[in-house]
Amino acid sequence: MPHHSLGDTSPASTSTSTSTSTRPSYRRTRFILVLAVVLTLCVSIVLSSSGDRQAEYIDCVKECDKDICQATDFTSLTSEQQQQHELSLPLRLTRWTCLDNCRYLCMQSVTENAIQENQSVHQYHGKWPFYRLLGMQEPASVLFSLLNGYMHVLAWPRLKRAIPEGYYMRPFYLGYAIVGMNTWLWSAVYHSRDWPVTEKLDYFSAGTSIMFGLFYTVIRITRMVNTRSQMIWGIVCLVPLLLHISYLSFVHFDYGYNMAATATIGAIHNLWWICWSFANWRERPYAWEPTILGLLVTVAMCLEILDFAPLWGILDAHSLWHAATIPLAPLWYRFLFKDTEWEVRNKKGVMRSGSHRD
Repeated sequence: MPHHSLGDTSPASTSTSTSTSTRPSYRRTRFILVLAVVLTLCVSIVLSSSGDRQAEYIDCVKECDKDICQATDFTSLTSEQQQQHELSLPLRLTRWTCLDNCRYLCMQSVTENAIQENQSVHQYHGKWPFYRLLGMQEPASVLFSLLNGYMHVLAWPRLKRAIPEGYYMRPFYLGYAIVGMNTWLWSAVYHSRDWPVTEKLDYFSAGTSIMFGLFYTVIRITRMVNTRSQMIWGIVCLVPLLLHISYLSFVHFDYGYNMAATATIGAIHNLWWICWSFANWRERPYAWEPTILGLLVTVAMCLEILDFAPLWGILDAHSLWHAATIPLAPLWYRFLFKDTEWEVRNKKGVMRSGSHRD
């Protein structure tokens, strides 16, 4: 079965490049480690919420809880306080409690005072003080997550039309669209309401998406047409993913470790496509696209590093990171269509009718 070469592996080239090949490998490893450390530090900064330790905020929440949430004589409450106690329909549907509402109102009150007095805006319980909408804690991130998912929804029918049934990558590209829809759905749910279960579903779905990207990338670049080889490679990818999820679920939900692990897999995925781009740039006019898209994703990730308080109480770095990825999904699908067309035209990895892969 033919495999696509990533470089010259002849004895002559191997003997002359052994001493120098370790340097690029070292640099790539160092880059991945530095990226992981930076992202870990970013997570630590986000989680160190100084706002919910402020005396002003603590006293406000205690007073609100005592006077409104635990009130038994509703006649002593104003109409506004009664509404806060009973909660509006959108808040009840999104499972807000009276205490949750007290925390939100106190957070916004303390934040408004800080802005008026030109003081720093703080995070509360690991999040910036966003203005909620219909019970959603981070409406901008919810919107952008749904739009990201919609890009995969739009790609689904085109994938089914444009990719021949005999092409070995068809099920993996369709699977990529399904995984993308699932990932962004849970991202929207998590940003709507931050609970331990929605947080885990968001993180685990994102990790699955990144691992699946590496999974089908290796199959595509190596032209792994053999079904048995695909299954073995799938197990190789699935086992560490399950161990990763199990550790976070049953041992310790470590944000820094999770970020480092996903960043490392993402970097390996990008390195595969970068090597493929350099190996094919003369033969295929579109071969540069994966490298450019990988760089664009990296640039967009810088928004996570440049964390800042939300603009107008709506847009923060994380929501803008989600916004920046919206146009990248259609561009990636465009590349996949071009690549599939070239592969099929040149009869690479295409099965004949009635043939078997075993």
